Amino acid sequence: MTVHFIGAGPGAADLITVRGRDLIAKCPVCLYAGSLVPEEVVGYAPPGARVVDTAPLHLDEIIAEIQAAHAEGKDVARVHSGDPSIYGAIAEQMRRLADLGIPYDVTPGVPAFAAAAAVLATELTLPEVAQTIILTRTAMKSSPMPPGEELSALGASRATLAIHLSVRNLDHVVGELSPHYGADCPVAVVYRATWPDQRVIRGTLQDIRAKVREAKLTRTALVLVGRVLDAHGFRDSALYDPQHVHVLRPERK
Repeated sequence: MTVHFIGAGPGAADLITVRGRDLIAKCPVCLYAGSLVPEEVVGYAPPGARVVDTAPLHLDEIIAEIQAAHAEGKDVARVHSGDPSIYGAIAEQMRRLADLGIPYDVTPGVPAFAAAAAVLATELTLPEVAQTIILTRTAMKSSPMPPGEELSALGASRATLAIHLSVRNLDHVVGELSPHYGADCPVAVVYRATWPDQRVIRGTLQDIRAKVREAKLTRTALVLVGRVLDAHGFRDSALYDPQHVHVLRPERK
């Protein structure tokens, strides 16, 4: 028996990996985060499977479901949104399973920041504009940020930022980042990327708060900040430069 932690992807049911889909299809027990994982994804579960929405459950109750499946020798598909390595709260579950001697593995999924970039048709790393992406969040009702990971400290890099769980904290985001990026820095807020009701709001650090307030977005949105979001005239990558010689494209005589 194995517990399979599976990244369901950002929302669209066909963005789950083939491996993740096939694991769900063979597991007689499926536990999923119903507030963020569409029912179409757990629809891959086999007929007669026990399918449980864990959104109203606390950690002890989730582990109890897994223990019951373990006692019956039944594999479990533990389905999380996006990629489970990012704000997935799987570490605490795996720690419990390790203590109980219950085996588990992890299948990655398409993360929200990648889905948002696809929706925007934007490359988040551009030559001489930004070569670093920082995935972060701000502290509201959740646990505080560790020392040195405050948004003002990360913003000093002027890297492309993908800020999770913070659409209701835009006043703080704007205040912390404007001194580093400038008030005219492009911002994109992507609500429920790849879901049928996805929305995109573009603006700058100066006006994004008013635009999001007008749109009445209060949750399930990713905030992207950086010059790559509206870059023009950037140099071509060396990757396909005809003068760039490497082992797979040797110099032509």
